[in-house]
Amino acid sequence: MKLKTLLASAAIAICSSTMAFAAETLTISSWLPPTHPINTEMLQGLVTMMEEATDGQVTGEIKMGLAPPPAQMDLVMDGAADLTIIFHGYQPGRFVGTKLIELPGYTGNAEAASVAYWHVQEKYLDKLDEHRGVKLVALTTHGPGQIHSNKPISKLSDLNGLKTRLGGGVSADVGAELGLVGIQVPAPKVYETLASGAADAVAMNMGERISFKLNEVAKNVYEMPGGFYRGSFAVLMSQEKFDSLPEDVQKALDEKVFGEPASRMMGIAWDASDATARAETEAAADNTIVTASEEDQATFAEMAERVRTKILAELDEAGIDAKAAYDMVASEMAAASK
Repeated sequence: MKLKTLLASAAIAICSSTMAFAAETLTISSWLPPTHPINTEMLQGLVTMMEEATDGQVTGEIKMGLAPPPAQMDLVMDGAADLTIIFHGYQPGRFVGTKLIELPGYTGNAEAASVAYWHVQEKYLDKLDEHRGVKLVALTTHGPGQIHSNKPISKLSDLNGLKTRLGGGVSADVGAELGLVGIQVPAPKVYETLASGAADAVAMNMGERISFKLNEVAKNVYEMPGGFYRGSFAVLMSQEKFDSLPEDVQKALDEKVFGEPASRMMGIAWDASDATARAETEAAADNTIVTASEEDQATFAEMAERVRTKILAELDEAGIDAKAAYDMVASEMAAASK
């Protein structure tokens, strides 16, 4: 009897231990091409960070095509996926605070911007509760957005009347200032939109020249130092799924992964992507990068100021101290860039 009792106790202990360390595989929804750095570096990087922080108790599997880009947040809220990444500009009117990081005129790379973005979210933007219904895991922005066109652009005025794919958010406000004829299609449709002639150009960060093969259909880059805009992204998790995890796992994720660590990791990946794409563009004989003249930079600075005034007024109206929030981002990014 004693032997049976010992064996039973051992079996229970082994079973309990196995259950305690059984991996929870999170379904991660993505709408980007499989080779895009959001998948290969950022979401996969998030999986690695979660595995390391929880000693393998939490992992993830990236799945494509579960829903179109604008439906990703609802997908997680409905429980059809556990995690996703969204681009805020795809849902006009749903987000206001997220436009803060998209403003032109900041100094610094995507890493600095992404970290500052998380900090300003905690201090100012949380009160807007724009991601209600889900758990906010990370915030990030790509590097400076430029104009990629299928015909040469040599000066700012050449942009007037150019049919240009704009992603929404602040890029649309900047496009209006530039006189661009805005066309809105999801990023995965950019190649065919340019190839078919439905658009003459696209506003994107430099790294997308590789991700969306712009070096084939938009061989000209008109570059504004500091960028024309940036793009706001968020990684979201099902609150119900997070709450179902053991408390020690939740604590590990919150302290070691979610927030600034994941946001920084994603910013670093954006920067690496931009650097690689720039090198490939410079090396391509049929691709050209034209940097805006000092005169055009001064002209755009006036346009950018009008856009900032408009967006900061929207933030003030929403109940945020817009000037303080903007100054916080600008100063953090400038300090990180020294």
